[in-house]
Amino acid sequence: MMTHSPMRRALAGLALAAGSLLAQPAAAQFFWTPPDFSAPPLTDAAAATALGLPDATPTEIRAGLAWNLRAALNVAALQCDFERTLLTTSNYNAMIAHHDAELDAAQATLLAYFQRTAGKGKVGQSASDMYNTRIYSSYSTVQAQKGFCQAAAEVGREAIFADRGSLHEVGRKGLGSIKKATIVAGEQFYGTPGYDYVVAMPSFDPKCWKKGVLLPACHQAWNDKTGAKP
Repeated sequence: MMTHSPMRRALAGLALAAGSLLAQPAAAQFFWTPPDFSAPPLTDAAAATALGLPDATPTEIRAGLAWNLRAALNVAALQCDFERTLLTTSNYNAMIAHHDAELDAAQATLLAYFQRTAGKGKVGQSASDMYNTRIYSSYSTVQAQKGFCQAAAEVGREAIFADRGSLHEVGRKGLGSIKKATIVAGEQFYGTPGYDYVVAMPSFDPKCWKKGVLLPACHQAWNDKTGAKP
């Protein structure tokens, strides 16, 4: 019968542990367990509301999806380069190069939408310009920047590999998660909005202690701070 030395058993255990670690998904840039940014694909009706395009035709909605995705990824390229591994800038540039024809058509279609709904000439052009300003602002965030950057990076990778002419479908599937990520959220286990695991310490005020034991009132205050159940 073969016997194993303690060293060999230890090495075998380490190998098994390493294998289990390799099987896990790669850690996110900002979170131990990333927030859940998943969102269902936008229907035409939901897209018309979410994109601010009331009474838009299906063609105009597709244009809005592509153009809003461009705006979201452009904001990410400008705001998220502090974390280079997200590749938000290179993804945006690649997306523009790969989907330039669809984006040109989307821009023309949206201008025609505002010429139809707001008025011809300068009135429609002004409405289109204000719309562009509004959608760019809607994707800009400060407190939720890390979540937004991560969600935009994931959708941006999908955009650069999507077939030409299908950018609107990437927007239909991904804009909901990007928009959801503009609201500050912590990682899933600890849930801290600041994205860091903060250890809440009990009060060290002498009034809170008696013979080395934390008094009930101060213990309850500590539970309230940590969210622990008594």
